[in-house]
Amino acid sequence: MVVAIIMFAIAGVNLIIGFLQFFERGPLMNNAYLYASKQQRESMNKKPYYRQSAIVFFLLSVIFIIVGLSVVMEDYRITFLEFPVMTGIVIYAIVSSMRINKKEKR
Repeated sequence: MVVAIIMFAIAGVNLIIGFLQFFERGPLMNNAYLYASKQQRESMNKKPYYRQSAIVFFLLSVIFIIVGLSVVMEDYRITFLEFPVMTGIVIYAIVSSMRINKKEKR
């Protein structure tokens, strides 16, 4: 039960971070921003990066909810639902990064 509580707590933290990113509050938690130089950070359009980070954090919270539910229900088969969500996160991150870069080059 302790593991389930921890998983749901992590999911809650991810949801909060996702909402903060969605409303462009707090630090931008995106690799493109974190690895950019100070000069690049000042000139970049942060809105698409906030949106990308928000969606990724929302999907991460779904993964932790799935893990928490599998622990509560004591059914390991529920954890197989994580794989499509993880795959979706990776595909979304790659495609959205390509789109953001394409728009910046214009």
